[in-house]
Amino acid sequence: MGIFSRFGDIVNANITALLDRAEDPAKMIRMMIQEMEDTLVEVRTTSARVIADRKSLQRRLERLADEAAEWERKARLAINKGREDLARAALGEQQAIEEALKQAQQELTAIEEQLTVLHEEIGQLQQKLDDAKAKQKSLQVREQTSRSRLDMRRASNRDKLEDAFRKFEAYERRMDNMEAEIESQDLGRNPGLNEQFEDLERNDQVEDALAALKARMKSTERSHD
Repeated sequence: MGIFSRFGDIVNANITALLDRAEDPAKMIRMMIQEMEDTLVEVRTTSARVIADRKSLQRRLERLADEAAEWERKARLAINKGREDLARAALGEQQAIEEALKQAQQELTAIEEQLTVLHEEIGQLQQKLDDAKAKQKSLQVREQTSRSRLDMRRASNRDKLEDAFRKFEAYERRMDNMEAEIESQDLGRNPGLNEQFEDLERNDQVEDALAALKARMKSTERSHD
C-alpha cells in the first residue's frame, strides 16, 4: 500500500512531519519520491490523452465550420436560381451542422478547462517532487556527515587508547630497567638484612604505582565507551 491514497494527499503532505515519525527516514523518502514520480507519470499520460482529444475535436470543428459555410453557399445559389425549396433544405442542413458545431465547441471548452486543471496538478506535483528530492539530498548529506563524525570519533578514541598503551609499556620498561639495575648492583654479593627490607619496600612501591596506572587506564577506557 502506498504512502498517499490520492493526489491531494501528495500535494498537502508535510514531508518533514512524515519523516520525523518514520523509523527509517531514508527509506520513507525513497518511497515518497517513487510514488510522486508514478503519480506524475499518470497525470502526464492523462494530459497527453486529453491533448490528443483536443486536437481531434479542433479538426472536427474546422470540418463542421467548412460544412456549414458550404450549405450556406448552396442556399445562396438556390435563391439566385429561384429554388427556394432547395434553399430551405440547404439552410436546414446548415442549422443542423451549426448545432453540432455548438456542441463540439462546448466539448472543446470542457477539454480546455480539464487541461488547465491538469497543468496546475502537474506543476504542484513537480514542486512537491522537487521538495522531496531536496529533502532526500539533505538527509544524505546529514547521514554522510554523521558517519564521518562517528568515524573520526572512533579513530580519535583508538588513538587515545593506543597512546595510553604506549605509555603503559614505556612505564613497564622503565620499571624493568630499574629492577635490572638494582639486581646488577647486587651481583657478586649477598645483600644485608637492611638491604633486603629496602628491596621489599621498593618493590611494593613499584607494584602500587603499576596498579594505580592500570586503574587510571581502565577509567579512561570506560569514559570513551
